[in-house]
Amino acid sequence: EEELSRSSHSNPGKNLVNGIKTNPASSSPKSSLPVPIGPPVYVDLAYIPNHCSGKNTDPEFFKRVRASYYVVSGNDAANGEPSRAVLDALLEGKSQWGENLQVTLIPTHDTEVTREWYQQTHEKQQELNIMVLASSSTVVMQDESFPACKIEF
Repeated sequence: EEELSRSSHSNPGKNLVNGIKTNPASSSPKSSLPVPIGPPVYVDLAYIPNHCSGKNTDPEFFKRVRASYYVVSGNDAANGEPSRAVLDALLEGKSQWGENLQVTLIPTHDTEVTREWYQQTHEKQQELNIMVLASSSTVVMQDESFPACKIEF
């Protein structure tokens, strides 16, 4: 116990995944110790962790982190970013809220995964009061151009 106490003081982030203590014998956060039950956290804006990869985000994230705006920044299909499972987890998590608060999903890239998800779940999104922002804006700076999404509060 003393050794555990000393190691946590010398490296406070050790064995933490998204701020939650994990089992040091396990390399996967999915097999970590159970997270204590607590009240949900309400925030204005939340970035979906790990570029919307299914490695760290599941329905429990959306049940606990309740945001008015979620940013989806994934643009790497080879690594499953964004993950269809995570987008579906948003629907599942939001359906458990018990209140119909407006949620806006802000994808920072136009991907095949987000387009298909949007089209296939549009009715469920409307039912859950989820709006998906589509942006075709482009920022041009010197010799570089890139897509942009404007967020207003």
